[in-house]
Amino acid sequence: MSILVGRKAPSFRAKAVVGGNKIVDSFSIDQYINQKHVVLFFYPKDFSSVCPVEMHAFQKRLADFESRNVAVVACSTDTEDAHKVWLSMDASEGGIKGVTYPLLSDSSKVISRMYGVLAGDYQLDSNGALTADGPMIAYRGLFFIDMSGIVQFQLVNNFLLVRSVSEVLRMVDAHLSFLENGEICRPES
Repeated sequence: MSILVGRKAPSFRAKAVVGGNKIVDSFSIDQYINQKHVVLFFYPKDFSSVCPVEMHAFQKRLADFESRNVAVVACSTDTEDAHKVWLSMDASEGGIKGVTYPLLSDSSKVISRMYGVLAGDYQLDSNGALTADGPMIAYRGLFFIDMSGIVQFQLVNNFLLVRSVSEVLRMVDAHLSFLENGEICRPES
């Protein structure tokens, strides 16, 4: 895994489901540069037992992110069609109906690889295609990207270790406080 903190966030274009039901062919986080900060988080798989809890937790706090001018974007190695089906299923069925932030499709595994969160041993063959041994799914990676496109915070967890949305917001607040006041926030005691 590479450390991206302090560097320009890798740029990409991918299919995504936005607003819970619309497939967009060419989604990019570059659209937020000079407009919004971005929390880009990766999760292992649609239809898993753990991921819906986390997806709903981000949705529940979405207004908190938006009030801080932060866009939330999720990404997995599943297809956009799988995302759309999962978004149509109720939480009682293991779905994520009601989630409105964009879900990126990284079925080619390129985005996960660029961000250093792709699980498994892999390499590029002579044609530039990925070949692998292992699950070829994303770890639970999270990247806070500022308005200029620089990664300010990154966290990568193994598959079963769910992130704390409150901790993500605390890190966002620390960065925003520094921008506003020019001083470093002290940690909570």
